Amino acid sequence: MVAIEQRTSGRASAREVAVWDPLVRLIHWSLALTILLNGAIVQEESKAHEWIGYIALGLVALRLIWALIGPKHARFFAFPPSPARAFRHLRKMFGGDKTVHLSHNPLGALMVYNIWASVIAIGVTGYMMTTITFFGVEWVEEAHEVIFGWLLVSVALHVAGVAFDTWWSGVNLVRAMINGRKAIPEGREVQ
Repeated sequence: MVAIEQRTSGRASAREVAVWDPLVRLIHWSLALTILLNGAIVQEESKAHEWIGYIALGLVALRLIWALIGPKHARFFAFPPSPARAFRHLRKMFGGDKTVHLSHNPLGALMVYNIWASVIAIGVTGYMMTTITFFGVEWVEEAHEVIFGWLLVSVALHVAGVAFDTWWSGVNLVRAMINGRKAIPEGREVQ
C-alpha cells in the first residue's frame, strides 16, 4: 500500500492522484508524434525523416535522464523492468485483482522499456545508414525496417493494453497522460 496525496475529482467516489509530470507527458506525446510522422506521413528518404528520427532519439535520451533525476513516478524505480513481476501481475489479474499502479503496471513497464529500446535501435541503424561505412549496406537497412515493424506492433499492443487496463481498472489512462492525474475508483488498492 502506498501513501498518496489525493483530491476529490468531479466523478462520484473517485480520488485523483498526481502521477505524471508535464515533462513525462510532453515526451510521451511528442514521441508518439515522431513515430506517426516517420511511419505514415514523411517520406523515408527525406531529410525531415532523418531529423524527426534524431528528435525521437533525443526525446528518449531526455526521458532516460528524467528517469534518473525526475519526480518519483518518473524514475526507474517506480516501474522496474521485470518479467517475473509482469507474470505475477498477470496471474493476479486473472485472479480478479484490480489493484491500481500509480506509475506503470509491470506489463506496461516492460512495454515502455521495449519502446525506448526499439526507438534507440531504429535511431542507431538510421544513423548508420548515413555513414560512409554503412551506407547502402543491406543488413542495416533491413534491421532498420524490421525494428520499425516491431515498434509498430509494440505501439499497437501498448494502445490495446491501455484500453484494456482502462476498462479493467476503471482508471482512464489516456486522460491521466493528458492531465497528469489518475482518477482512482473508490475502494481500489493502490500500488
